Amino acid sequence: MNAAPSTIRDLPSWLLGRAAARGRALVAEALAEHGLKMWHHVVLCAVADQQPVAQADLVRSVQLDPKDMVGVLNDLQAAGLVERRPDPRDRRKNAVTATEDGTRLVATCARAARTANDALLAPLGEDERAAFMDMLRRITGETATRTSG
Repeated sequence: MNAAPSTIRDLPSWLLGRAAARGRALVAEALAEHGLKMWHHVVLCAVADQQPVAQADLVRSVQLDPKDMVGVLNDLQAAGLVERRPDPRDRRKNAVTATEDGTRLVATCARAARTANDALLAPLGEDERAAFMDMLRRITGETATRTSG
């Protein structure tokens, strides 16, 4: 294992980046077992949460380049996980919805991602995990969300 240079190894930003990279790798591996890549999972989850959602709103909500979004949505639609139809509020736009298969896959992948994150946080006890999550939310300005089992 390569040691980080001594001038950065104790920086919170360095350690958070390393932890994030490990977490992304664990989640990506878990998602791959269900045929999804990370961005496909992010977009599918956002569609399931916001549906029906205009493509432009989806781009803004997940902060993905519009050209990349088109490719991800094409892949998800080809896999039968989402549908794009004219938006009933503005027929010039597409509204995206998750199919039944897409909704089921969101639930399956949510469980897989939680299992991967449990592996990431395995060195921490239950109280430490709660405190760590609270600290991360404060650092990022995020708020707690309800998780379903």
